[in-house]
Amino acid sequence: MASAELAPEGLASQITSACRTAAGDDVRSVTYFNRSDFEQIYLRSDLTQDADLGAFVEHETLGFDAAEDYRGSELGNYTFTVRRFDNGFLTRVIRGGHGVFVTLDSLTINRSEEIASALEEILEAEVE
Repeated sequence: MASAELAPEGLASQITSACRTAAGDDVRSVTYFNRSDFEQIYLRSDLTQDADLGAFVEHETLGFDAAEDYRGSELGNYTFTVRRFDNGFLTRVIRGGHGVFVTLDSLTINRSEEIASALEEILEAEVE
């Protein structure tokens, strides 16, 4: 179910700004979500809103379980996910009961870490 206003305006703006600062025009879209709802808070102007976000969100909410399942693993706690597709990338960050996934045209390891770090900070501040 897509919500019209799941993310407060200030939070949506902060998240979008952080993603655009880290990745510029390579950012395709930004979606804020929790376990039961989602809101696309940014869509690049040259794209049409025809993606099946519900299917993406359904899959990305599995990250709530991953964050719990990997807690205390030998690799350390889960921090973020990067996915590679034929036509782009997706970076997902989950903190507390909410998360963000960002779709991008191109992505480097350094850029993915910048995006994830910024989103972690923003989301953790919202949890407190």
